[in-house]
Amino acid sequence: MRTGLIAQKLGMSRVFDDAGAHVPVTVLRVDNCQVVGVRTADKNGYTAVQLGVGAVKVKNLTKAERGHFAKAKVEPKRKIAEFRVSADALLEVGAELAASHFVAGQFVDVTGTTIGKGFAGAMKRWNFRGLRATHGVSVSHRSHGSTGNRQDPGRTFPNKKMAGHLGVERVTTANLKVVSTDPDRGIILIKGAVPGAEGSFVLVRDAVKRKLPKGAPFPAALRAAAEAAAAEKKE
Repeated sequence: MRTGLIAQKLGMSRVFDDAGAHVPVTVLRVDNCQVVGVRTADKNGYTAVQLGVGAVKVKNLTKAERGHFAKAKVEPKRKIAEFRVSADALLEVGAELAASHFVAGQFVDVTGTTIGKGFAGAMKRWNFRGLRATHGVSVSHRSHGSTGNRQDPGRTFPNKKMAGHLGVERVTTANLKVVSTDPDRGIILIKGAVPGAEGSFVLVRDAVKRKLPKGAPFPAALRAAAEAAAAEKKE
């Protein structure tokens, strides 16, 4: 089991495949994604890799965070996430991952925080059909209807689908296809939409319900190795 990546959502675009068909894609950027910590079975009881991306001012960090980054000898990161990995997929602290960690045609799972939409009605929040737009309904076509009962039990049960806050939830979209990657610019194009607003960070990992393709680098695609390979090709 490999580590995933922390990427920043830039927005949506489109590309055309070999058959000329239009493919909507989400553009993700992987920039300075470094390993800032490692969890081992002997010390922590499980194996995982902690990654960090983005830049943040040192004055905005706590003392504990400053010490954590100083121990890893990496620049302070804006976003940190941990990925469970197998024992043979652990990486060294300070290693930087590249966008070529995923290959074209591979399926991935993307986790992000959905866009906040404030207070929403029952039709928008739960896809209710609303009331009848005929005689007998007076200016309440989009209401959710009755929510309680009679004298017994005389209350509304918990978790009743009603109007309320919509969005800002942690959501994972599974089995999204990687259209292409650009390691030089750190760009990953994923078919379809991924959760999150433009500029937000998302977690991209190998799809749980799909097999890892044979061409995927193991344990990871490191930026130093990718740059060395590109230099050899130019020579």
